[in-house]
Amino acid sequence: MIGLRWFLRASRWARNPPSDKRVALVFGLIAACLVLAGIERFIGWPDALTVERTPRP
Repeated sequence: MIGLRWFLRASRWARNPPSDKRVALVFGLIAACLVLAGIERFIGWPDALTVERTPRP
């Protein structure tokens, strides 16, 4: 169940919506994350950035 705090936050957001620049920033960050995830998924992770376990003595 959603708490009262979330309803208050939603009502405040409805009265004062974020600016266009902030919305564009959030969508830009989401798009950048999706692009990076797609590159990692289809091209692969570089071997140089893979951590290798070292055996314990």
